[in-house]
Amino acid sequence: MSRISDAFQVAATAGRMAFMPFITAGDPSTETTAAVLKGLGDANVDLIELGFPYSDPIADGPVIQASYTRALNAGITVEAIFDMMQSLKEERIPPTLAMVSFAIIFRYGTEKFVARAAEVGFSGLIVPDLPADEAVETAAFARSKGLDLVQLIAPTTTEKRTQEILDASGGFVYCVSVAGTTGVRKELPPELIQQLRKLRTSTTLPLAVGFGISGPDQVAALEGVADGVIVGSAIVRLMAEADSPEAASVAVRDFSKSMMAAVTAVKPSSR
Repeated sequence: MSRISDAFQVAATAGRMAFMPFITAGDPSTETTAAVLKGLGDANVDLIELGFPYSDPIADGPVIQASYTRALNAGITVEAIFDMMQSLKEERIPPTLAMVSFAIIFRYGTEKFVARAAEVGFSGLIVPDLPADEAVETAAFARSKGLDLVQLIAPTTTEKRTQEILDASGGFVYCVSVAGTTGVRKELPPELIQQLRKLRTSTTLPLAVGFGISGPDQVAALEGVADGVIVGSAIVRLMAEADSPEAASVAVRDFSKSMMAAVTAVKPSSR
């Protein structure tokens, strides 16, 4: 069992879904990121997704793209992110996954990146531009360091491709709710429920839904078919509106507490 698997198991044992917020590293500073990570620990979220800013994001909508631009303009680097995580190792930070383009990993050196990520406290990797059939080496490096390599499945993924992705997945399956980019949406597509039910017959891994989840009101629709929800754009926007690291931490913490209350009232899928 990994820290990620343990987090989902704790939530399932409590009869609830898991909540995973996404934040952008270095937006607008690593000081702000560190403060928000601590606040998320105070909110008792289950897991955290930490985005590595990239100049050519794969599936991110305008809110997260803008946050990446701000962070890059402020001088964020891979080493700065690693150093920040290293500084928080004694803090009560929930299991954290790096959302990172393979271009960044490749440029850094795959084995070196994975080893450094594990060293500073990451629990897993989400690499949206690394296809399952090309992820063998990276997955092996990750497993050797105790990290999960999480795979994404989209509504447009074919049945054959879906099985390949499920076979390569570790930790949980990242279920993309819509065919498009990240962003706040008022409603989830009705076909998502059918997709999740079908996935549940093919894997025992937890199913976490991202892309389009914007607040507590949408969680109830996923009862019994998903095991976790991921919120990104709504949180990144809160951070962008804050005028200090402390204000960002409080805003994200309070929002996350409302999300934790929502997922606590919703039963996960039967695995």
